[in-house]
Amino acid sequence: MTTGAELDAARTERRPAGSSRRRRPKRRRWLLVVALLTILLLPVLIVGAWFWYQTDPPGNPGRRVQVEVRQGWGTSQIGNELARRGVVGSALAFELYVKVFGGGPFQAGTFELRQDMGSSPAAAALERPASLRYRKLALIPGLTLDMIADQVGKIPGLNRDKFLAVARSNTVRSKYEPANVTSLEGLTWPDTYYVSKADTETTLLRTLVKTFDKQATRAGLSSSPDPYRTVTVASLIQTEAKLDEDRPLIAAVVENRLRDRMPLQIDATLLYARGTRVGPITDADYARDSPYNTYKNLGLPPTPISTVTTSSLQAALHPANVPYEYYVLINANGKHAFATTYAEHQRNVAEARRKGLLR
Repeated sequence: MTTGAELDAARTERRPAGSSRRRRPKRRRWLLVVALLTILLLPVLIVGAWFWYQTDPPGNPGRRVQVEVRQGWGTSQIGNELARRGVVGSALAFELYVKVFGGGPFQAGTFELRQDMGSSPAAAALERPASLRYRKLALIPGLTLDMIADQVGKIPGLNRDKFLAVARSNTVRSKYEPANVTSLEGLTWPDTYYVSKADTETTLLRTLVKTFDKQATRAGLSSSPDPYRTVTVASLIQTEAKLDEDRPLIAAVVENRLRDRMPLQIDATLLYARGTRVGPITDADYARDSPYNTYKNLGLPPTPISTVTTSSLQAALHPANVPYEYYVLINANGKHAFATTYAEHQRNVAEARRKGLLR
């Protein structure tokens, strides 16, 4: 028979020195230290990885873009412009790169860069003299194709009439252009473009139309049941409104008049039919036999009458919910007065005349 003392001695002999029970607290402490270090270092590792990704992104650079760096710009302004043009993914990362690794002085001028270059290649490119091969083409909102062609014709190597011929040839089309339409009127985007010696009338027009498609889609045009009609309405708003706050109200007037089969009577369409905006509207303009004369014809003109902006497109997509059917310029700052009845409108017209805003 084994005594209790003998059992205790046997258990003592079977339990190895430094048993797992004694080691377990040390192992737990070690795991806690590792976990704590991981928690502390993880943000640093993430930020570091993000910074190096922004410095020199993997893969090939994207499409060519022109970036203008203005005289007197600092690193922050340059970084913002690079990010806006898609050359770098983060303006902050570009600033950090320049501070950490140095850079500059950066040259003022127009540079041909690529999207998704990253901070390092972009900084290196900006330290070289800017190319002088690029000419600026600044297209303000509300221009007709003829007006755009006039601007294009001032660029050495490009021709106004060739540009218009390409625009009317149906070789360049917008995705928002109906199959039965061959006019690109209103389907180019107002912006500042940079034209190189390699550009032709066709490549430039294609850039203007592609930019329209991109910006119009971003503005929500693809949600319209009839995008081309929306662009046409937006062009009327663009040429009539001076203030953004009036655009949804003018859109409402257009839609209300179309609904009630009233002529739109928009002066800007008379100027379009005349072919020039120079000089006041005359009796001959009101009498002109043209599908763009909205004093003589019901409905919308057959095409847009100018380029448009995001605010005009969105106003055409979302007219104000108001009963107005008339408007007139009422303030020198561009504000319009709106009316539901003709009697109200006449009072607004009388006030505009007293202020010298109407003949």
